[in-house]
Amino acid sequence: MSEKRKRRARNPEATHEAILTAARTILAKDGQEALSLSKVAQLAEVNRGTAYQHFATREKLIAATLKSVSDKIFREVFGDPETIGERDVEQVDMVDVTERLVAFAMNNPELGRIWLLQVLAAPDPAEDPFWREYAGSIGRFAETEFAQPNIDIEVFSVITLAASFLWPVWARSHSQSEAERKTLAHRFAHEMVRLSMYGTLKSERLPHIVAQLDSASPPPPPRLSPVR
Repeated sequence: MSEKRKRRARNPEATHEAILTAARTILAKDGQEALSLSKVAQLAEVNRGTAYQHFATREKLIAATLKSVSDKIFREVFGDPETIGERDVEQVDMVDVTERLVAFAMNNPELGRIWLLQVLAAPDPAEDPFWREYAGSIGRFAETEFAQPNIDIEVFSVITLAASFLWPVWARSHSQSEAERKTLAHRFAHEMVRLSMYGTLKSERLPHIVAQLDSASPPPPPRLSPVR
């Protein structure tokens, strides 16, 4: 047994995270059907028995993996789940949140789409931490003086999340460098904020965001050749 395995055996939390990291890698590369405890154990460099100690069945491994993806998105978009409830809805920077979501989607295209499809197909999407906070934040904002009346929270959440996790398909097919992908990510985030500003929000009540949009307009779409 390698030194790495010995060290992990003394640290159950590190071993648990190593298993989940390996599971996320397999999930993103080959999909849910490819997830097995034996494959995950091999990639995580732990023995199969150790993997079974942490996840007794494949189903539990899949559920834990999808939850870990949700937790990862949550932290990258909203920050620490322990402190998110302390912020007023008016304090949330919608431009920053949008940019963070698009950045995660661009950097984790397969993982994001798998997560989204699982959430949309779930009997109760609210059981997912990120969906609950994302849709919940829109719901809380809809009750403020800054929002247009009668926003359909579920429809708006599905539209924006689906668009965010599908845009990387376009971006990766029409870019040849990391710089081009970042430009395309910014273009998408800018347009999402603009559509929200003049669709679900009362733009006259949010002049600082209008100013941000005016001052941070993305450059004209570059003439990008398809990746061959």
